[in-house]
Amino acid sequence: MKLRRLFMLLAFFSLAYARPAAAQLDPFEFEVYPVKTVGRGMLEVESLNSVVINGSRHGEKGTSKGTLPSQSMWRTAIEVTYGLTDRIEAAAYLNLAKPRGGDLQYAGSKFRLRGSLFDPGELPVDLGWYVELAYARTPKFDDQKLELELRPILQRDVGDFSFIFSPKFEKILVGSEEKEGWEFGYVSGIYYRWLRAFTPGIEFYGAIGMMKHPDPTREQQHYIFPVVRGEWRGLEYSVGPGFGLTHGSDRVIMKFNLGLEKYIGALFGPSTNPLY
Repeated sequence: MKLRRLFMLLAFFSLAYARPAAAQLDPFEFEVYPVKTVGRGMLEVESLNSVVINGSRHGEKGTSKGTLPSQSMWRTAIEVTYGLTDRIEAAAYLNLAKPRGGDLQYAGSKFRLRGSLFDPGELPVDLGWYVELAYARTPKFDDQKLELELRPILQRDVGDFSFIFSPKFEKILVGSEEKEGWEFGYVSGIYYRWLRAFTPGIEFYGAIGMMKHPDPTREQQHYIFPVVRGEWRGLEYSVGPGFGLTHGSDRVIMKFNLGLEKYIGALFGPSTNPLY
């Protein structure tokens, strides 16, 4: 009886003082959004793809947000974006994942609004905003059911260079950590506008942990992606390898994003895009 009480007491203190799980970034969306949105009446369809070449063989490690390991995980997000106005766009995502040795499966959905606040160049730094609601279908891919994400977008163009920085604030609405407060992360990029069809750059993605008690640096996730992106005959692309910078990150990830934009008609008045 004494031994049983001792085990129960130890279990109680373990739960009482346990830290929440390490912060996770969104592994379905390795993309840096600029301040500029798609034009009014424009429809854009994108395929955001990534595969973990060297990752973790255990669940809830690296980019794995669920019970399945990240090693050899293929992820695809089908994103459909429509320009509501010249400064506001709406988008919906269908997240698909193929674990190692498994079939392609539905992993969840996301819905977002993104917008710009002023005309480009009106302020020293261009400002935008981003609001997202993410739903996870199964704990295999994400053990948190519903999550809200907010982020400002800051962009500065200097000569042929573009600098974009987006701090991320995430709150779990339904899940085991819904009472843990807000998590903090970031998405950023630096690009050299060499040619419209060929723009080299460097992208950064990170997850710090809860704002009140950030994870130890070793357990945080930080990635750097040397990328090439551009547009050719209406087809947009962004491709490059990503390298984890901390012990809590996957070692190597490869991303390949494709997008196609087309004018289909404005629901809220004619487009002011000079091309249409």
